[in-house]
Amino acid sequence: MSAENTAHGEQSGLAATALAAMGVVFGDIGTSPLYTIKEVFGGPHPVPVTPDNVLGILSLVFWAMTITVSLKYVLFITRADNKGEGGIMALTALALRTANASPRLLWLMSVLGIFGAALFYGDAVITPAMSVLSAVEGLEVVTPQLKPYVLPTTIAILVVLFFFQRHGTAAVGALFGPVMLFWFATLGALGAWNVIKHPSVLLAINPWYAVAFITEHRQLAFLALGAVVLAITGGEALYADMGHFGRRAIKWAWFSLVFPLLYLNYLGQGALILNDPAAIENPFFLLVPHPMLLIPLVALATVATVIASQAVISGAFSLTSQAMQLGYCPRIQIKFTSESEKGQIYVPNINWLLLLTVIIVVLGFRSSTNLASAYGIAVTLTMMIDTILAFVVVRALWQWSWPRATLFLVFFVLVDFAFFSANVVKVLDGGWFPLLLGFSVFALLSTWKLGRKLLYERLKQDSIPLEAFIDGVGTGGPQRVDGTSIFLTADPDSVPRALLHNLYHNKVLHERVVLLHVNMEDVPHIDDSVRIRIENLANGFHRVFVRYGFKDSPDVPRAMELCVEKGMTFEMMETSFFLGRETVVRLPLQITSRARMAHWRQILFTWMFRNADPATAFFKIPPNRVIELGAQVEL
Repeated sequence: MSAENTAHGEQSGLAATALAAMGVVFGDIGTSPLYTIKEVFGGPHPVPVTPDNVLGILSLVFWAMTITVSLKYVLFITRADNKGEGGIMALTALALRTANASPRLLWLMSVLGIFGAALFYGDAVITPAMSVLSAVEGLEVVTPQLKPYVLPTTIAILVVLFFFQRHGTAAVGALFGPVMLFWFATLGALGAWNVIKHPSVLLAINPWYAVAFITEHRQLAFLALGAVVLAITGGEALYADMGHFGRRAIKWAWFSLVFPLLYLNYLGQGALILNDPAAIENPFFLLVPHPMLLIPLVALATVATVIASQAVISGAFSLTSQAMQLGYCPRIQIKFTSESEKGQIYVPNINWLLLLTVIIVVLGFRSSTNLASAYGIAVTLTMMIDTILAFVVVRALWQWSWPRATLFLVFFVLVDFAFFSANVVKVLDGGWFPLLLGFSVFALLSTWKLGRKLLYERLKQDSIPLEAFIDGVGTGGPQRVDGTSIFLTADPDSVPRALLHNLYHNKVLHERVVLLHVNMEDVPHIDDSVRIRIENLANGFHRVFVRYGFKDSPDVPRAMELCVEKGMTFEMMETSFFLGRETVVRLPLQITSRARMAHWRQILFTWMFRNADPATAFFKIPPNRVIELGAQVEL
């Protein structure tokens, strides 16, 4: 009986987690039926409505979802977790652990990972614009007289959505799962209602129809892939959000509910088009059996797209936080909106930049059909990068044989490349936008990483070995005063510049000197039990090493409390924090030939460096206990 109760409890817990996952993980892919079939048969490269063509497209949709989402992401890539966390940053961290890899290979994998992460910001802009706009366009189906109100309504919804971010999603998060469950049930019901009228569409599961369509209409089929890919946008989110819900819950929800109901809706749209080819104007909203249901469906679709947008926006916040911890982004303000959930964060600067960009996109493209030309290219490129990084993981970490790993790489890369190449033709029609945005973010991230590396090397050149300095202090050094001084240092084996400046100006040292080294590691979280390591050196000097994962929030006062368990206590009112504050000075243009950064990167890095949040805010150090000592550094 006890075993039965345990099993029942596990099943209930799994069902509850899977329900919650529906509100976050499947929002993007769950709103794809709003526009996918519409773009295939009514977009810039419309496929003629014939029974064979409809079955061919529905077959392509089924096998795209099966191969890319089910096989690649749900069954395979979700196994490549970094201590339970997923996403391209976690996959990159795993790939970088390749033993005996050359520096050039490690650099290439790092570049691929960061570029893939940068492309996510393009998705974070396109998804809210595309999803909400396509839902509100349902008003045009209700009555053409409402068409002038589509853009203002879309922008109003997006503004409310982004303004709400500062309050966090914890308050409404519990509603997301049930609402999306109702959404998927509605998708399935609408699809089934129309499939009953034209049951022959069920034959589309047979891959022969996809093969026949490609063979008969080679050029048209190639162009159609650029619209079919809209059915799998959001597939990468299954992996990215794995840390919140776990692989098992995501797999269970996908195969038992989401996939069948999603595809049933696509089948229903195909059946509708076969019965009435004029329905290609907006096949999703025309699925309703009675016009009176149109307005409720538009309202439900709008809520579903807002939830899908929320997941992408939260992902952008999380990605920014991870990039900051890993040294690819300057320190910017992060606010925690939940007392219990670490993942509930709000990044004001990113929020307002996203809102501004999304509004520009909506006003610039003006319709979901125009936006479809911009949608897909960034996602397919990210999926291809995921495949390449996963190949490194299975070969180097999982010890797959070369034939087996190569077969995996070739199979999935061919599929990814087919979708990507089909989207390349959309570059001039709008696909340039997410690529431009991705390259811009990549330039920011890579410039910051390179600039910090060069700055660290320049500071290290002028440093003094710590061991020799401590020996010198013991043989008649400066006067010692009561209290504790803490110096944050990037290099625990050298004397911090702030310490040297303090000696130069104040001629004294505190009785206890602590060199605090904070290390950000490529794992999601570090447990408090292993966060702190203390080394007691000679002459009142101590080294404290503090470890954080890329999803942890650095908190120096909290780290000081953990030191008590290691035998070191701190009285905050008798402790002073000394921080070095460097001012980056660019080399004059005429002598940048000896610089290791391009002039435009120097300008960009200097601007980012000056606008970064101070270390006091990032590390949560009490401002009234901080002394900053500055210096100028040339790059």
